[in-house]
Amino acid sequence: MRLRVTLLAAAVAAAISGIPASGSAHARELVTFSENGYSPGTVVVRTSERRLYYVLGDGRALRYSVGVGRPGKQWSGATRINGKHIRPAWSPPADVKRDKPSIANYIPGGSPSNPMGAAALTLDAGGGEYAIHGTNRPGSIGGFVSYGCIRMHNSDVIDLYQRVSVGTPVVVTR
Repeated sequence: MRLRVTLLAAAVAAAISGIPASGSAHARELVTFSENGYSPGTVVVRTSERRLYYVLGDGRALRYSVGVGRPGKQWSGATRINGKHIRPAWSPPADVKRDKPSIANYIPGGSPSNPMGAAALTLDAGGGEYAIHGTNRPGSIGGFVSYGCIRMHNSDVIDLYQRVSVGTPVVVTR
């Protein structure tokens, strides 16, 4: 009975805080984070780690597992979120269309074949072709898989979506 109450208390605490009680590799985690000049509210993507950090301040951040650009498709730099979209429609950029000519020119939001998943945070980088977004292919999280976008589990991108606003700084490092 005591173990059951402890597990229930952990689940309730996680639900209140918005941080999962499990230690799953796919779940966001509250971690220590050396801010190195990053202000609270900044999104930091460490491509080599395949992790995204949402800086909370006081040496803490939320850490999420992500999929990042494949070799030759990675980028780094500072930018900002310039749009927030729930279940966005998607049209493939020219380089995706060139590599996959059979892909549809337009995929409606909510379609299982839409690579944007549950939400997208578009970035002021790459001519507007990059985003932090969900995915309908959760097995791709943790890999070098995209054309430069940052992929997240749908539940994680919704969590991040609720925490950020247009104008939020984003720093992508290799």
